[in-house]
Amino acid sequence: MNPEIATYIGYSASLFIVLSFILKDIRKIRIVNMIGCICFVIYGIFSGMLWPVIIPNGLICFIQIYHLLADKSKK
Repeated sequence: MNPEIATYIGYSASLFIVLSFILKDIRKIRIVNMIGCICFVIYGIFSGMLWPVIIPNGLICFIQIYHLLADKSKK
């Protein structure tokens, strides 16, 4: 992948993470944060397998999915 595209993915990931701190609805926070984490995983893969970026963001993504599914089943 073009390094410039990977950089834009990284910037968009940062934007989504920051946006998730602005929101008030927990479901929206989790969704926006999860999108940011997915972007960071993609960025880490296309920037040369940056494991310190891939591993925590992958784990956070799965945690967000878990909570989104758990909250849905409670309602």
